[in-house]
Amino acid sequence: MSDNNDRMYELEYPSPEVSGQTAGGPTLIVALQGYADAGHAVESSSSHLMDALDHRLIASFNNDELIDYRSRRPVVVIEHNEVTSMDELNLGLHVVRDNDNKPFLMLSGPEPDLRWGDFSNAVVDLVEKFGVENTICLYAAPMTVPHTRPTVVTAHGNSTDRLKDQVSLDTRMTVPGSASLMLEKLLKDKGKNVSGYTVHVPHYVSASPYPAATLKLLQSIADSADLNLPLLALERDAEKVHRQLMEQTEESSEIQRVVGALEQQYDSELERYRNRHPQAVMPGESELPSGDEIGAEFEKFLADLDDQGGSDHKETPEA
Repeated sequence: MSDNNDRMYELEYPSPEVSGQTAGGPTLIVALQGYADAGHAVESSSSHLMDALDHRLIASFNNDELIDYRSRRPVVVIEHNEVTSMDELNLGLHVVRDNDNKPFLMLSGPEPDLRWGDFSNAVVDLVEKFGVENTICLYAAPMTVPHTRPTVVTAHGNSTDRLKDQVSLDTRMTVPGSASLMLEKLLKDKGKNVSGYTVHVPHYVSASPYPAATLKLLQSIADSADLNLPLLALERDAEKVHRQLMEQTEESSEIQRVVGALEQQYDSELERYRNRHPQAVMPGESELPSGDEIGAEFEKFLADLDDQGGSDHKETPEA
């Protein structure tokens, strides 16, 4: 580790176990707050996983090297003329275990204001140190999509396995940079598997928490990284917010016209995408099993019938 990395983060000692029982290295999820976080989906994704799953800090980053406190002032409480507390800005790497005790890594906290290059090099150093197999960076963008249609996650990156079941944007885009995007480029340049998942949030709710976006991001991660994540509470929250939005829509003819126009645009765009990618799994659809998978399940079904028949058969004793 370089001198720059020595100043950038500090490893916990003793270090928590990162390896699991399955082959291959862990997945790293990058959920940095402060950039492209419509509907608070990125921040909510990390906080939900940290609240719901067992986790341990494995590396903490040095805020004084990365954070400009003048642009990200922490909240201070003054009580009875004395400063009693100040919000902590914690940027750190945790090892988290899913519902099946499978480990993955979570890098979360405020996006660095300074030294993006050194920060990215430090994260790459940690990726190599802990044998990370795939990195997924999370984003949430306000888009002209309606809340009445399935939530879309688009994916980009250099890992074919991470992209095959995701919607991708086949175009050239120019977007403002971020620490996560710089990290993506460096990981790609180093030959590491990296991808970015962007959830599309209706622009008219992008300033408020939108649990449907958080749910869709975590579902995409779970499917891509083969993780068993706790999502039931998010499903309930998403249903509650959806009902509220539907009630508000029904009460206003003006909102109905706007949502109707967005629905037409959404349906047209998805139809064009389906025509270009006839094998793609569209938002709201489930992936159909392959012929081999159907055959394997049928063979298992027949084997189970044989086992049941054998257990039910009893020989009649001779008289």
